[in-house]
Amino acid sequence: MSAEAITPVFVRLKLSLLRNGLRQSGGRKAAYITSAVFALLFAALQLIGLIALRGHAHAESVVVLAVAVLGLGWAVMPLFFPSGDETLDPTRLVMLPLRPRPLMRALLTSSLVGIGPLFTLCLLVGSVIAVARGGAAFAVGAVAVVLALLVCVVLARAVAAANVRLLTSRKGRDLAVLSGLVIAIGAQIVNFGAQRIGASGLGELDPAAGVLQWVPPASAIGAVHAVGEGLYGVALAQLALSAGALVALLAMWSRHLTRLMTSPDGSTLPSAESAARERSSTGLGRLLPPGRTGTVMERSLRYVWRDPKTKTAWVTSLAIGLIVPVFNAWQGTGSVYFACFAAGMLGIQMYNQFGQDTSAFWMVAMTISSTHDAYVELRARAYALLLITLPYAALVTVLTTAMLGDWQRLPEALGLSFALLGAMLATGAWTSARFPYSIPQEGYKNVAPGQTGLAWISIFGGMMAAALLCAPVIALTIWLNVSADGDDWTWLLLPVGTAYGAALAAAGLKLAAPRTARRLPEILAAVSKG
Repeated sequence: MSAEAITPVFVRLKLSLLRNGLRQSGGRKAAYITSAVFALLFAALQLIGLIALRGHAHAESVVVLAVAVLGLGWAVMPLFFPSGDETLDPTRLVMLPLRPRPLMRALLTSSLVGIGPLFTLCLLVGSVIAVARGGAAFAVGAVAVVLALLVCVVLARAVAAANVRLLTSRKGRDLAVLSGLVIAIGAQIVNFGAQRIGASGLGELDPAAGVLQWVPPASAIGAVHAVGEGLYGVALAQLALSAGALVALLAMWSRHLTRLMTSPDGSTLPSAESAARERSSTGLGRLLPPGRTGTVMERSLRYVWRDPKTKTAWVTSLAIGLIVPVFNAWQGTGSVYFACFAAGMLGIQMYNQFGQDTSAFWMVAMTISSTHDAYVELRARAYALLLITLPYAALVTVLTTAMLGDWQRLPEALGLSFALLGAMLATGAWTSARFPYSIPQEGYKNVAPGQTGLAWISIFGGMMAAALLCAPVIALTIWLNVSADGDDWTWLLLPVGTAYGAALAAAGLKLAAPRTARRLPEILAAVSKG
């Protein structure tokens, strides 16, 4: 079948998928329309802003960086949102008698239908208007807009085709869940960049833009500015880079598409050797204590490594716990006490311990027949958390102290971190038994419907209680810092904070154990709700 014959069919298919998706529920329809309105409104405001930027000394740097970030967004979109567009999965068409080249043209045309391409087009048009000077520059700009748009769309298609086997497997769903981590880290980077620009002006963007103007698709917009400056050779080279990138991406897409349409799917079938290695893997078990404690610790650590939701929570906490103190220290506005943020972020992982097991908690509940069993279960989970948290909190504290050069305050910062961690272990164990809630395994929600109040009480109530429990160590820190001779004794905060945190954790586990043993049926019902 020719491309001319199937292209209209694919465009109608894309429109039908959008229309039928909106018919599934009123909530989905409202969410889609709201997001579309906001996206189009933002695109319009962005277009106006770029046009207003015309004539500014650093306009080229702004638009080049904007287009580079836009291209990065198109590259990662299929990885983090594989279910956002059903047409990104070409394996659904393997039973149809379609040749790769006509299929590519039809898929490319249908990819240009939607809010994303329209948003991209607005940004590219605004970028050209912002930097174009003269009729020749606008003529090149028309070519650059088409070229950059095609590079973005084909890039997304090529990435999706190269990873579609992974993205449709169980392991591949980890990437989609980890999108929250990318957003969190990206927000911190944007905040840091905005502070630097606000302090030094748009000139801070020039060095990065000087490099990115040679990276497609930003190189196409760089060519428009080069033509306006009379640098025709530079403009030709930048356009050639974008055109070459488009050709290379098309070839990569064609190769992966042909392989997908002609080869069997073996990506999710482990080899016999890997399966045997997995069954016989006991390296982790050898390093852990014997008996129930080691078994529970190994189970908890395997959840961190294998379960998408648990892994996302841990990786996000690890990343943000490092970014906040380090970025503030990098800007020279931080304090060694910001390192406590790492202990606080990781301490949150102790909350809702049984909800992380979801419906599988019934197997754990069957092994708990006494307060002692409940205590050993909670203690082992706390040990597994400490195995990661203690060295990580210490590492972040030392790194923050080194960046600030304030080594004198290292003992008190470590003591505060360990005291906070112990308090969060204590309150987390108690709230896990008192306010358990279910975590849905599918989708992006972290709380089952109807249990949002429980989650707020468990997490934020527990955090407030942990802060109150740390009040004695905080008061001692303040007193030693304001006292005339206190600087000579601040080193005591490290052993005092460590001992106090350990005592709090032990007391919290002791108090939570009998409640856990008594409330097993209620806990099981709560965590199995989703």
